[in-house]
Amino acid sequence: MSLTPALFGQLAQGMGVFVLVCALITGLAMSQQWSWRYRMVGVTLFSVVLVVGLFSLSFEPITRSSVQGSVPFKLVYDRFGSRATIAVAPTITHDELESTLKQASSNLFSSGRNNQGDKQLTIYARTIVHPREGVSKPVYLGYVKRSLSLRDDRDLEIEIFDDKFAELTQS
Repeated sequence: MSLTPALFGQLAQGMGVFVLVCALITGLAMSQQWSWRYRMVGVTLFSVVLVVGLFSLSFEPITRSSVQGSVPFKLVYDRFGSRATIAVAPTITHDELESTLKQASSNLFSSGRNNQGDKQLTIYARTIVHPREGVSKPVYLGYVKRSLSLRDDRDLEIEIFDDKFAELTQS
């Protein structure tokens, strides 16, 4: 079962009905002065919180995509603006980097990003090489640009720096 906005919408509707039933029972318990009436107030209010959470997830659920051929990456820099940086292993290949950039562009998309005047999200991929003992050098291998407003952006602009891959083989 995949987590889709429609599923969260259905769950929110079901929980909404549960909240209405709890509210009716709470009203009845209050009017009859039953000893457990305040427990029902807590159950009803907690259910309202759950409904609000499920309703908000019906707009955009928190899911991760998987792209065939991608490798694990770590998010190095992301201030929720129009730029981010991921770290990949220095043993990555050209094809793996392209797939990983596609996956990162999908996973890091959010409609709530601060665009700061930019219309595209740019995600850079970098790795660390050690040219000699005690020296570390960051090497930027490429980037992907995608729309900040479209979730399913098919016009990804991917650029891979082939000259930087040559540095990887030398190290």
